[in-house]
Amino acid sequence: MTKKSISSAKTTERSIEIIEALMDIEGGSLDELSEYMGLASSTVHRHLAALQKSGYVVKDGTNYKIGLQFLTVGGHAQRQYEHFHTYKKKVEEIAEETGERAQFIVEEQGERVYLYTDVGSSAVHTGAQAGRRGLLHVSAGGKAILSQLPNSRIEKIIKKHGLPKRGKNSITSKKELFNELEQIRDQGYAVNRQETTNGVHAIGAPVTDDNQVVIGALSVSGPATRLQNRYLNEELPEIILSAVNEIELDIRHSP
Repeated sequence: MTKKSISSAKTTERSIEIIEALMDIEGGSLDELSEYMGLASSTVHRHLAALQKSGYVVKDGTNYKIGLQFLTVGGHAQRQYEHFHTYKKKVEEIAEETGERAQFIVEEQGERVYLYTDVGSSAVHTGAQAGRRGLLHVSAGGKAILSQLPNSRIEKIIKKHGLPKRGKNSITSKKELFNELEQIRDQGYAVNRQETTNGVHAIGAPVTDDNQVVIGALSVSGPATRLQNRYLNEELPEIILSAVNEIELDIRHSP
């Protein structure tokens, strides 16, 4: 690799760091961003100017924030997933039927990514939105996806991301995780009892293609006080499994 290409790669990395920092602080002035990153104002300003020019950053008065160009890119990324509109429609139906938050998630680089989310009339807003990333082992949808992966792939994901604790009931033991994944394979769905966020329960099931390769997972989440007992253990699994079956039928019989 030439010195010029190394320099270009470092410039790109720095721009990405600045974008992520803007997200972390939810926008701010040049001085605030420079102080947050521990970088010279001149360095940060140079990157901001380039990002502004392409629409990835906008300036409002003295404050910088993420630009809507990312929405354009995000929309393109969503539409890259074949049958996206099928997932979207089913998420919206589940949200309306249950009144809770519903989501379709996919796996990318060993993490879960919200491809699409919707909220019902009684949903609690937990900050989950399209594009948000997280660990697979602490969510119902994430565990549902893991249950369909080869053990060798699961081992690589654990090696890369570990099994850190998020909610009070997060699985942090590899043995416990593999035992639960076996149970998920048997019953067809995964349960999250305050593993991602304290006070939140969820049900998720994997969606597979014609070759039984996992595409993603459909899940519904809500307050532990509402999602419990028979509703959590019987009614919601039936709703999710029925919806997944419809998605898979649509995929297999689409032109």
